[in-house]
Amino acid sequence: MKSNICIPRILPGNEPKSKIILMYGVLAAIATIMLFPLFWLISTSFKSPTEEIFQFPPQLLPSQPTFENFIKVWQTNPFATYLFNSTLVAFLTVGLNLLFCSLGAYPLARLDFRGKNIIFTSIVSTIMIPFQIVMIPLYILTVQLGLRNSYLGIIFPGIASAFGIFLLRQAFQGVPKELEEAARMDGCSELGIWWFVMLPAIRPALVTLAIFVFIGSWSDFLWPLIVVDRPEYYTLPLGVATLAGTFVLDWRLIAAGSVISMAPILLLFLIVQQYIVPTETGSGVKG
Repeated sequence: MKSNICIPRILPGNEPKSKIILMYGVLAAIATIMLFPLFWLISTSFKSPTEEIFQFPPQLLPSQPTFENFIKVWQTNPFATYLFNSTLVAFLTVGLNLLFCSLGAYPLARLDFRGKNIIFTSIVSTIMIPFQIVMIPLYILTVQLGLRNSYLGIIFPGIASAFGIFLLRQAFQGVPKELEEAARMDGCSELGIWWFVMLPAIRPALVTLAIFVFIGSWSDFLWPLIVVDRPEYYTLPLGVATLAGTFVLDWRLIAAGSVISMAPILLLFLIVQQYIVPTETGSGVKG
């Protein structure tokens, strides 16, 4: 005998209108607070020399927007070199990180061998070690390898990461076993399975890791400051830091340099955000 008792449920479209308005109001307020420093930075970069930055009440929008600050920063500093260095370092770091992390994560996720869990636990436990602790040993090793004042020296600490291995291992474990078995039946080697089957199946995880690594490499200031002392190898964070001495704390020019260094990251996110979506890796498996 079926029961006719109905259990009321609150569906996503049935919330009270006042509750929805309050929720969006709170979210809008949080977003405004988070974005205000970015807005102030961009606004300052377009202000003219006649405008007072620290006046009260503060002037949120420039009364006479100008590109003079960007032109002066670009012409008086080798920002083209800084941009090239940051781009080269970031893309090489991303490529090497994806390669080595995926090669390390695949056997930990799909192969069975003695000590696998111990190795994985040891790798993940290094995430808790602050970079400042390993910074000096890394610097000594970099100098001994003759990598100081070189692109490879800047890239060296970022060619692999425990977080990347952890992320890709979890993604590899979500790939259906049938895909792997079908590739083996077709005579594919383990390296071929990794390249032709596994990597395409975890593309969203690879894109996510690439974005994290790119942002970390692009905005890294401490390690390039330690390992590089020749201006021809400066990255954008180091180049922006030099503006404080070059222009005696002219905040308009410093803000313009900061916007130049920040723009590629925003552009990258707009380009690749469509790929950061969950995909059904089992869609290629027929029942």
